Amino acid sequence: MAKHLFKIFLISLLFCGTYAAYAQQKTYCNPINIDYGYTPFESFTEWGKHRATADPVIVNYKGDFYLFSTNQWGYWHSADMLNWKFHERKFLRPWNKTKDELCAPGVGIVGDTMVVFGSTYTKNFTLWGSTDPKGNKWFPLVDSLEIGGWDPSFFTDDDGKFYMYNGSSNNYPMYGVELDRKTFQPKGTRMPMYLLQSWRYGWQRFGEYMDDTFLDPFAEGAWMTKHNGKYYFQYGAPGTEFSGYSDGVVVGTKPLFYDSPSTPQSDPLSYKGGGFSRGAGHGATFQDNSKNYWHISTSIICVKNTWERRMGIWPTGFDKDDVMWTNTAFGDYPLYLPSERKEGGPAGPGWMLINYKKPVTVSSTLGSFNANNAVDESIKTYWSAKTANKGEWIQTDLGNLATVNAIQINYADQDAEFIGKQTGIYHQYKILSSTDGKKWTTLVDKSQNKTDVPHDYIELQKPVKTRFIKMINIHMPTGKFAISGLRVFGNGNGEKPTTVKNLIVLRTEKDKRSAYIKWEPVDNAFAYNLYYGTAPDKLYNCIMIHDFNEYWFKAMDSQKAYYFSIEAINENGVSVKTEVKKVD
Repeated sequence: MAKHLFKIFLISLLFCGTYAAYAQQKTYCNPINIDYGYTPFESFTEWGKHRATADPVIVNYKGDFYLFSTNQWGYWHSADMLNWKFHERKFLRPWNKTKDELCAPGVGIVGDTMVVFGSTYTKNFTLWGSTDPKGNKWFPLVDSLEIGGWDPSFFTDDDGKFYMYNGSSNNYPMYGVELDRKTFQPKGTRMPMYLLQSWRYGWQRFGEYMDDTFLDPFAEGAWMTKHNGKYYFQYGAPGTEFSGYSDGVVVGTKPLFYDSPSTPQSDPLSYKGGGFSRGAGHGATFQDNSKNYWHISTSIICVKNTWERRMGIWPTGFDKDDVMWTNTAFGDYPLYLPSERKEGGPAGPGWMLINYKKPVTVSSTLGSFNANNAVDESIKTYWSAKTANKGEWIQTDLGNLATVNAIQINYADQDAEFIGKQTGIYHQYKILSSTDGKKWTTLVDKSQNKTDVPHDYIELQKPVKTRFIKMINIHMPTGKFAISGLRVFGNGNGEKPTTVKNLIVLRTEKDKRSAYIKWEPVDNAFAYNLYYGTAPDKLYNCIMIHDFNEYWFKAMDSQKAYYFSIEAINENGVSVKTEVKKVD
């Protein structure tokens, strides 16, 4: 009996220790680490079963964050934006003849009630309400919200008036309408809000290279934010499968633009065209309990299927001139959680990626899914072991003794067997460190973990100096042991890169939406951050460019001058930015 009680005591200590490690975390890392469901559509799995979601919404309700996204058969809530609890819930009714379980959901707050509605072009979808979403208690506000609409969103103004926005088309505009708060029927006719202008705004062009390859661009994913008496209507464009998938914003003086002036901001509100996790479109803006703004949006994988996607959360806000911005520079590096974010302060602690394209050794390799894919800063490529057996491993050599602060593990889906949302599945592993590759110390022990962590992120309680990091598989929820990114953050303890020289921007007269940009390479840099904007003090958008010293830039407003600056990046830090360069 005594031995049994002692065993229970040791197990409780283990779990308390694990919780303490997370409770003290000050940072998170995109893509966010939640238990993403697998695609529910068999027809989407011809190239392999895989996790998938997109079109996220977060609302702050009574001090907690509630997250809804496409086809997850439920939703999450969190008190800190780090630890998310999933609530199983299907919102379709027996008469709904579709497999889309809340595709691109609309979520809003009306008085003390949270409202939820799924995308539909039919007239018989239910508008749901809850005053206790933490308890997963819901009731129909109306059995059929007859107005329907694809990619819906809701907005309650300061005067209590309630609005619905929607639209997903490469031909028709986004729409808005006021709804009666008691009947939820439209008050008047749905009217246009915004139609894309890709002839002017280069970033709105369809295609991975913004070249309108074979379709016109799509506008979708409406969201409204009010700030300082102005209305900021947000929309996603030009297509969800592209690195340039972004959210734009149009600023107006009323919640419906058809009878009031409105002005598009030239550049995207949220844009992430480079780096490990790309794309920042079709999302929502919300506030934390300190009134800081955040923006959640869709990021892409799109390898096994166009709809293979994830989610990222970025710091957002408004400047002194009421220009709305989102900071995605180093947006897939460690970022501060709301509890640590300081107004006007840095977005993150400044830990660098310290194993980019460093040597990798593995226990085995499946086909062409080679080891280097795990450190190439592309979520689209991955290494896979031949099995999911306990003991398969991957090891990264940092090159020299470096300081490690955090590790992100991005699992890939290789030979997964699941369809739809899964609960009760989990990952288990250990991470070891070594200064010489011979003597190893356990750095992270998740051998007893019982949670699903497809993008696990561990902030160490204390930084360690080491050269080798080794991850050993214990248990996979399904499929082979496969990793798209074993990303080690900290500092290489060497020299930062020198400042970039000779930044050249050649803007064409033929098409002023586009430019060819080139700069003198920095010998000890592996990447560059290219910042740009339409004012010298508003370089809010950033593109991380790895390996190359050139970039074909096609995202400009053809009717405005542009300003550019660039910085060099390595495992030791970031160079001084170049002086801002104006290009007419």
